[in-house]
Amino acid sequence: MQTALIAVLGLVSLLVGLILMLILPGIRAFSWILLALGAVLLTASFIIEFRRVKGALVSRRGKFGTSATIMVSIFIGIILLINAISIGNYHRFDFTGLAQFTLTSQTKDVLAELEAPVEVLCFFAPDDAYGIASYATSLLNEYQNYSDQLSVKVVDPDEHPDQARQYEITQYQTVVFKGPEGNRLVYPEEIITAAEHAFTSAILEVTGITQKKVYFLTGHGESSILLGSDSGYSTAREGLLDNLYQVDTLDILVTHSIPDDCAVLVIAGPVKSLTSDEVETIKGYLKNNGRALILTNPNFPPEMKALMSPWGITVEEGTLIDTASYAAPSLESPSVPRTRNQLGLSATYFPGATAIIPEEEIPENLQIAPLVWTSQDSWLEKNYDPDNEPVFDEDVDIEGPLAIGILIATAAPEGAEEELPEEEQTRLVVIGDSDFATNRHFLNGNNSDLFLTSVNWLTVGTELISIDRKVLQTRRLIIGPEEARFLNISSIGLLPVIILVIGGVIWWRRR
Repeated sequence: MQTALIAVLGLVSLLVGLILMLILPGIRAFSWILLALGAVLLTASFIIEFRRVKGALVSRRGKFGTSATIMVSIFIGIILLINAISIGNYHRFDFTGLAQFTLTSQTKDVLAELEAPVEVLCFFAPDDAYGIASYATSLLNEYQNYSDQLSVKVVDPDEHPDQARQYEITQYQTVVFKGPEGNRLVYPEEIITAAEHAFTSAILEVTGITQKKVYFLTGHGESSILLGSDSGYSTAREGLLDNLYQVDTLDILVTHSIPDDCAVLVIAGPVKSLTSDEVETIKGYLKNNGRALILTNPNFPPEMKALMSPWGITVEEGTLIDTASYAAPSLESPSVPRTRNQLGLSATYFPGATAIIPEEEIPENLQIAPLVWTSQDSWLEKNYDPDNEPVFDEDVDIEGPLAIGILIATAAPEGAEEELPEEEQTRLVVIGDSDFATNRHFLNGNNSDLFLTSVNWLTVGTELISIDRKVLQTRRLIIGPEEARFLNISSIGLLPVIILVIGGVIWWRRR
């Protein structure tokens, strides 16, 4: 009886020691003492009752019990080993449908390079009907996993009104970022709509890191960057914001100049003519190491040719037709695979595009390279009629392959032999289509990657950018003529063939 009590006390001591080691690591020494005591008590009981224990182990029931005990011990050991490994290797899994707690690669890069300390004060009231406080707290905790320079503190503005007045807090659930360059307030409406962009932009601002600003030209019938319809550029704007660019519009007729903080000027499908003053302003900007992304269409204003001619290219009138590679069912929507894409993107397409053709005599100080181009079975249809099937006319049309987009950079000043540093170059990306970047097509295939990477190349970046959105979007399946033909044939004949085969097998087995 006494031996059994010693064994029970040993087991209890081992169990308590294990529990304390797992849940209270601060008293680990005491846990080891309990584990050692348990082991001593069990060993003592085993020695005292050695004959009885030996007889129990070699019996049939004992062998079965011993095997079961060993298996259970192995299982518990594996569980403990996995937990021990997980403690030293933290990883958080985000199973939300919108991936709302997963940071973009751009934010992770900013946090990894953060050198100055940033203090985050969250003025959260206990009454949080919309869950803003809990969401912001979870997101900021994720930020802290990528930087030791970030400290987060939650302050109740009702209990500490002096601190709320100090930081000019006027709304509950406001977050304040403090850094070497000052403070930045992020309001609850920003947290609801674009928390990560607001938080990361605030960190950049209070640490003195300048964000690159992209301006979209307006005043000539261009689609709005705030418009959510198919023809708008709101999704492209969101993609730029996600990649930590600032985005704004620019009307040169109002400003009479291009702002000094303009990193890239985007001219996206103007419909109306540009004035001579606007053309001269843009030309002067480009000559002074400017950067521009120019998206034009078959029916472009005549000033576009004048704008492009100094840079060794001609924007041709007409519509590109590619019978070998197009986004079905539209022959006038050339599809460009990886083999005809300078960036190696696997699937881009351009609904209603024109050709960009290099001039025969290119200035020596320019470097010009095709960005995307059509196949051998393509041409520029000069008299395109959407109601009739296009047919190549060798007397009028221009035979392919033809460039849909072109990269241009100044290699060196005129007469100089040394190449210009990248940050001193004039850079242009000219694409003969503006529709590929609209809301309807931006997220289809790799169109978003083409647009964002073009902007990144213009700002002296070279790496590919992939858009990281927190919104579930409907994406169109991009298929070429061969895939479209297979789908048409299979949708008509595949199901009947399968039924006939199944019927034949059943008939043969019954026969």
